[in-house]
Amino acid sequence: MQADNTQQPERKSLDERNKMTDLERIRHSCAHVLATAILRIWPEAQFAAGPPVENGFYYDVELSHRISPEDFTKIEEEMKKEVKANNTFEKVVVPREQALEDARKGRLAALVERGTPSKFKLDIVENIPENEPISYYKNGDFIDLCAGPHVMRTGNIGAFKLTHVASAYYKGDERNPQLQRIYGTAFKNKTEMEAYFKMLEEARKRDHRKIGKEMELFTFDEDVGPGLPLWLPNGGAMIEELEKLAKETEFAAGYERVRTPHLARENMYKTSGHLPYYAESMFPPMELKELNSKGEVESLERYYLKSMNCPHHHKIFKAVPHSYRDLPLRLAEYGTCYRYEQSGELMGLMRVRAMQMNDAHIYCTPEQFAEEFRAVNEMYLKYFKIFGFEKYQMRFSTHDPARLGQKFVDEPELWKQTEDMVRRVLIESNINYVEVPNEAAFYGPKIDVQVWSISGREFTIATNQVDFAVPKRFGLVYRDRDNQEKTPLCIHRAPLGTHERFLGFLIEHYAGNFPLWLAPEQVRVMTIGDDENLVRYASAIRDELRGQMVRATLDGSSDKINGKVLQAEESKVHTMLVIGPRDMEAGNVSVRLHGKGNIGAKPKNEVIAQIFEDIKTRK
Repeated sequence: MQADNTQQPERKSLDERNKMTDLERIRHSCAHVLATAILRIWPEAQFAAGPPVENGFYYDVELSHRISPEDFTKIEEEMKKEVKANNTFEKVVVPREQALEDARKGRLAALVERGTPSKFKLDIVENIPENEPISYYKNGDFIDLCAGPHVMRTGNIGAFKLTHVASAYYKGDERNPQLQRIYGTAFKNKTEMEAYFKMLEEARKRDHRKIGKEMELFTFDEDVGPGLPLWLPNGGAMIEELEKLAKETEFAAGYERVRTPHLARENMYKTSGHLPYYAESMFPPMELKELNSKGEVESLERYYLKSMNCPHHHKIFKAVPHSYRDLPLRLAEYGTCYRYEQSGELMGLMRVRAMQMNDAHIYCTPEQFAEEFRAVNEMYLKYFKIFGFEKYQMRFSTHDPARLGQKFVDEPELWKQTEDMVRRVLIESNINYVEVPNEAAFYGPKIDVQVWSISGREFTIATNQVDFAVPKRFGLVYRDRDNQEKTPLCIHRAPLGTHERFLGFLIEHYAGNFPLWLAPEQVRVMTIGDDENLVRYASAIRDELRGQMVRATLDGSSDKINGKVLQAEESKVHTMLVIGPRDMEAGNVSVRLHGKGNIGAKPKNEVIAQIFEDIKTRK
């Protein structure tokens, strides 16, 4: 049983609970049915939390029996009985004292009163805010402390299946007891559930960790450290292509490139507000002793590895005086950042500790904001078209007025102004978006870009944020038309996210079958036999391609051509140029494309020109 170190879901407000989707209600209800079934088999089970989560639900349970996948059939049979019974989910609001008494008697998350308290439910009751009503949900004999909502009856639960079991600390705190976390999923019907598991199977085949190893794109090494990827030559070639794409696009859009160091003094991160609030996500500081001429310690300086590029870019803006005529100023960098992700949260390239970010910061006046924000969104759409992303959504995250001064900067007027501006741009641009409250950055509203791969998996790959607070902290100003000092707005944007996450997504999206411009090995020239003249002719073709920066290789060995082709197919080489004596005599090459087979013999110069054109246009 593996440990699940993911964070405990934040407790939902009653308003958020009432907004649960129909599918979330089904899954929430299925968690109660799971608990009912476990209690029928193991009546002593103690339950903690059982929420719906992305793609399913779980319930945390303390039980001396170690539940394994071998137990799933038995548990599911009991769940089916409860669904067939079609018991009503009945809500009962109770006084706090009754809830405490029922928990002490062991009646909560149980079928009957028991000799031992429902200890986790007792703890939960004691921590419910005084002004919040306390409610139970009953289905048959099972009573659970729960704010809901649920479906009307257990029979309304469609298709369900238990998927796996993990261990998790109560409330996500390693000082608390370790529980068994039983995961499952549920859907409205069997057809939807079968489609989901088919998608999971396809996703397993496309797993970027598996394909990345097969194609020799990246690796991790224990001596280097977890979450610190090493890019092999094939992966390095893909990174170069992404950077080239970004630099060309940003140059055309008026961006200027900068470079910043990998670390900085502690004081800069205090100014930005990242310390102390972001300290847990940063690597511990390095303490450096500054010595005087006598070799005595004069001061102790603390430095942090860079966890974000923005403070450095703010310093670059501040280094030179600016007027309104200089704006918008767009500073871009593929900067390397370091974040101390928990070891249990690391996952291939998707969650790492070192990342190269397609970062840029746009400093502009309020009047320029809408056009700049619109241009950033249009850049996203351009990239989507290049990569063939057909399904995407912008998540527009706003603030919660009740949490100003706590989670969000206490600037109510600026929040309203910037959120209205972002919302207007999204509507006028006819962009597919959903508005999500209480998820903004602490310094302003933001957009997270969600994309779906061909296999159906959803990824967050990029962000576009508005910052009206931090520039003021750094004293960033420009002089307006009246020669008055004003603080610029700042747009943080990263359309290609990080190399790590974006390439992880692309690997799964394409299943390693990359388009020609992005493929690690773009062309392999192969001879039928190893005749000296034939190899010389093939070498000249390879050299002509490489002369134009095409990643081309030569296989002039004596191996049979079928074996050469098979090896190239297994390596996912995009274009194969097969050359035999007749091809050489006619000045031709026979073209094969990975996964598409033989295209036929064509004039050498025509084929080479087409390769150059397809790479240039990123076809």
